[in-house]
Amino acid sequence: MSAVTVKVRKPGLKAWLRLIQAEAKMVIRDYAGLIVPLGLPLLILVMQGISIDEMDQELAEGVTVFSYYALPVVISMVVATIAVINMPSFLATYRKTKLLRRLAVTPASPAMVLIAQMVVSFIQVILGIGLAFAVALLFFGADLPLSLWVALAVLLATCAAMYGLGMIVASVAPTPNSSVAIGLVAFFGIAALGGMFGPADNLPDTLQTIGAWLPFGAAVEAFQAAWVGETVEAQNWVVLGGSAVVGAGVAAVLFRWE
Repeated sequence: MSAVTVKVRKPGLKAWLRLIQAEAKMVIRDYAGLIVPLGLPLLILVMQGISIDEMDQELAEGVTVFSYYALPVVISMVVATIAVINMPSFLATYRKTKLLRRLAVTPASPAMVLIAQMVVSFIQVILGIGLAFAVALLFFGADLPLSLWVALAVLLATCAAMYGLGMIVASVAPTPNSSVAIGLVAFFGIAALGGMFGPADNLPDTLQTIGAWLPFGAAVEAFQAAWVGETVEAQNWVVLGGSAVVGAGVAAVLFRWE
């Protein structure tokens, strides 16, 4: 008796678009998950605008003190809240509800969910940064980076680093609630040392050094360099790239689909 070969069709573009659409609907329905990455950075932006003395003073030609200190922090916050808090909580929810296990026996795969979630969360990053820039430009006279392409490269490196940290959170968190809790602790830990509550220069030297070797602080420093047209320090690239690599490595070892 001859064997029967069954050819399994791989998901096409239409399947990918439907999955991304489904992930987007899940994100939109999670109001708290939208308020944190969109609302918290705006709150910090306004607080920075109120508290920074001589906000209109220029550090470089066409770059104000506000733009140099506030916008790098706000951009880093948008990426970090989405990658470290939101994205892991969705993956933990899918794992708890056995959705990923059910997908494993279909032409789709759990990896498709991960990719779709990252696509949707990256769209959130763009929206969050766009909203922050709109408020900063309209109400605080903010400036664009002098080295725009370098700033875009830093943004991509920051996304890779923060998603790497988010995958570590998703790997070690057993439940959705624990995922949010771990993500919040990780976020506030790296953000507090990276300048979220005020310029990192105001921190003690030891804390400044620690913050500079964490992805949030490295991202802020790299964005600040791009804003005034200076060369981004090699340490910043090493920290951001290393965070992405370490995150991917830890996730490969510890992450479980079910």
